[in-house]
Amino acid sequence: MDFGVVLQADPPASAVVSLMRRAERNGFRYGWTFDSAVLWQEPFVIYSRVLEHTERLIVGPMVTNPSTRTPEVTASTFATLNEMYGNRTVCGIGRGDSAMRVAGRPPNTLARLGESIGVIRDLAEGREAYVGDHRIKIPWIKDGKLPVWMAAYGPKALAMAGELADGFILQLADPFLTEWMIKAVRKAAVDAGRDPADVTICVAAPAYVGDDLDHAREQCRWFGGMVGNHVADLVARYGEHSGMVPDELTAYIASRESYDYAHHGRSGNPDAGFVSDAVIDRFCLLGPAAAHLDKLRQLQALGVDQFALYAMHDAKESTIDAYGAEILPAFAD
Repeated sequence: MDFGVVLQADPPASAVVSLMRRAERNGFRYGWTFDSAVLWQEPFVIYSRVLEHTERLIVGPMVTNPSTRTPEVTASTFATLNEMYGNRTVCGIGRGDSAMRVAGRPPNTLARLGESIGVIRDLAEGREAYVGDHRIKIPWIKDGKLPVWMAAYGPKALAMAGELADGFILQLADPFLTEWMIKAVRKAAVDAGRDPADVTICVAAPAYVGDDLDHAREQCRWFGGMVGNHVADLVARYGEHSGMVPDELTAYIASRESYDYAHHGRSGNPDAGFVSDAVIDRFCLLGPAAAHLDKLRQLQALGVDQFALYAMHDAKESTIDAYGAEILPAFAD
C-alpha cells in the first residue's frame, strides 16, 4: 500500500513545502493539497517548489475541478510540471464543492466532469482532444504522463470513475462504505470492458496518532462536516432511504443545518457539531499506532492501494513521523 499526505495550501507556502519534505523523508509517496482558489493559496505554484525540493514525491490536487480551471489549462499546467520534474504528478478531480460554491457557482455536472477526464489526460500526454467542438493538441508535450483520479460517492459518480478514471478517490475510511463503493467502481470498470485492477483505489481521511481520543475526535470532527456537503447533495438527488446510497452514509446528516465555507476543512468548524463521535471513529483513523495498523489492514484487504492522510490538526508533524516510524514499514513490499 502506498501512503500520501493531504494538506491545505495555507500561508506561508514554505510550511506546506516543509511538511511535504517531511512526508517524503518518512516514506510517503504522494503529496496532495486542497484546490479552492478563494480559500487557500494557489496549489500549482506550491507544487513547483515541492517538486524542486523533493526527489520522488508525486504531487496533485485533492481535488481540482473542470471549471475553475478549464481542461486545457489544467493539462498544460500539469504537463509543465512534468516536463520540469519528470512525470511526478497526478490529477485528482471532482465536481468542485468549495471551489465552486465559494465563488457563487454550483458544482459541475457529472457530464462535464466525465468529459473533462479524457480531455485533460489526452492533452497532458500530448494527444489531440476536443475542447467543446474544437480539436486541439499541445504541441510541445513529449513523453508526458498524467493519471487522472476521480473523487466520488454516489452511484452515478462511482460508475463514471470505474468507466473513465485511472483512479478512484474516496474521502472517508469506513470499511463498510469502502467495500460498497469499491465494488461499484469495479463493476462499472468490468461493464465498460476494462480491467478493474487498472483503477487505483485511494482512501483519504484524517489520521491522528495519539492516546487522547476525545481530543483527536475534536481535531477531526470537521471532516464529517466536509463529507456532509457531498452527502447532502446525494440526499437531495436520491432522497432518504432510497436504496441507491447506503443509509450508513446518509443517516448521519439528519440534523445538519447550515454550512459556512469560511471554516471549511478546519479543526473547530462550528458547522460540524452534528457529526457524532461514532461517525468520526468510522470515517477517520484515530488512537495509537496499533489502531491505525488494524484499520489500514482492513482497508488493504478490501483493495485499497493508497491511504492519504489528512493532516489538518495540531499533530501534523508527530502524526507524519509516527506513520513513518511505526506504520509505513508494516506495509513495505
